[in-house]
Amino acid sequence: MEKVIIIGAGPAGLTAAIELLKNGGDYDVTILESSQAMGGISQTVRYNGNRMDIGGHRFFSKNQQVMDWWADLMPLQGKPAYDDKKLGHEKPLAENGPDPETEDNVMLVRDRVSRIYYNKHFFDYPISMKPETIKNMGFVTTMKAGFSYLWACVFKKPETNLENFYINRFGKVLYSMFFEGYTEKLWGIHPSEISADWGSQRVKGLSITALLKDMFKKVFGTKNKGEVETSLIEQFWYPKYGPGQLWETAAEKVKELGGKILTGCQVKKIMCEGRKVTSVVCGTAEGEKTFTGDIFISSMPVKDLILGMDGTKPCDTVIKIAKGLPYRDFVTVGLLVNKLNLKNETNKTTLGNIVPDCWIYVQDKGVKLGRIQIFNNWSPYMVEKPEDTVWIGLEYFCAEGDDFWNMSEEDCVKFATAELVKMGVISENEVLDSHREKVKKAYPAYFDTYKHFDTMIKFLDTFPNLYCVGRNGQHRYNNMDHSMLTAMETAEAIKTGKKSRKDIWNVNTEKEYHEEKSGN
Repeated sequence: MEKVIIIGAGPAGLTAAIELLKNGGDYDVTILESSQAMGGISQTVRYNGNRMDIGGHRFFSKNQQVMDWWADLMPLQGKPAYDDKKLGHEKPLAENGPDPETEDNVMLVRDRVSRIYYNKHFFDYPISMKPETIKNMGFVTTMKAGFSYLWACVFKKPETNLENFYINRFGKVLYSMFFEGYTEKLWGIHPSEISADWGSQRVKGLSITALLKDMFKKVFGTKNKGEVETSLIEQFWYPKYGPGQLWETAAEKVKELGGKILTGCQVKKIMCEGRKVTSVVCGTAEGEKTFTGDIFISSMPVKDLILGMDGTKPCDTVIKIAKGLPYRDFVTVGLLVNKLNLKNETNKTTLGNIVPDCWIYVQDKGVKLGRIQIFNNWSPYMVEKPEDTVWIGLEYFCAEGDDFWNMSEEDCVKFATAELVKMGVISENEVLDSHREKVKKAYPAYFDTYKHFDTMIKFLDTFPNLYCVGRNGQHRYNNMDHSMLTAMETAEAIKTGKKSRKDIWNVNTEKEYHEEKSGN
């Protein structure tokens, strides 16, 4: 029986464990997790009866294997959720599926509403060319945007950076309004200094043309369910108590199948002999512990993996690349408020008639705030009193050790509250409770030494018993399903003896993967 050591109990690590152990898999699997929580950045934080989703996680994938995997762990609702029942909303229900009002292990079907808040007006996210958009932009700006887009169609810029990538698809005017400021908030540098690779992974095939195509398909009823851009989906799945609930369920599944999960194990060293990983050394509450294995699957930041190698040292070039890999860190400020000042002018009814958005993207350059999550709309069960209070998450992008990261929680809450008041989202003295969460290395970034990342891949692939998976394991801004797919490809390679890592590294890079959902 081969001994498998998995670093990290996030989506990739837990998926890899289940894939190896299911169907009587002959593996001795141990997961080493540095924290006490399951799910990594996909965890759910509990605070005073309310729950926070760190980052916001839609359960939707173009890959049917992933959708089936989720449904197997957490069956789709068979009865309406609390808010849908009260408001008379109709949702697709699974035959003999669980009732979310009486059962907890249930996946909800939720409406996707994500908009941009810019200059105290709402715009569709992604931006669309609807009459409401034109009204909010004004006639002059709309005309400028239209001519700017036509110009971009004729005079294409070389896609040597993210700025040119956006301009080619939306024109310079729309880029400056809806992409430039937010992108700079997210990454801390101007889009002109960022690789276009990020756009190809996150914006995918999206453009004005794609938006118009999608709009006409809706109008004329020709839309094929098998052809949908990820950013344009209208409904998604969501666990009753947030994403962490599914990954806690997955952790229990690992244990049922015979796997072990050890928390509070911070990997410090990766011990190697020649081109083979032999063990990892962890810091624990009881001191250092060494875990030996035959196969190692790592979802830890690849930067830390490289710099933690001992015995077989990477060459100076690889070390230099690893040291220069950039990340953005993440702070979520949870605020419990009596009400929002934002008016619900949509045709979607909600509890308390709050705006129906799951996410609100804040494009205004005058505030540091990047996004607002409204947890009531993700799931009514995330909020203790969903009819009387609004539980929101304010998302900030920063760098570990900077002024914002080092703020006290009290000062951070004051700062965030002041920004919401400035934007007109809430009034003074509306905050009932608050909580802050900080996440290191939440976003692998695409600048600095990233352009030499292929050199690191070549080095890592010389270790036949080492596999890198997930967002941080591959330094790739993956969605949750992409991270899972890297784990599934890894498990398949281990079980079949496949030596090539190509299919693992290629998840979320191939254009056809982005643009079309498999019809299988």
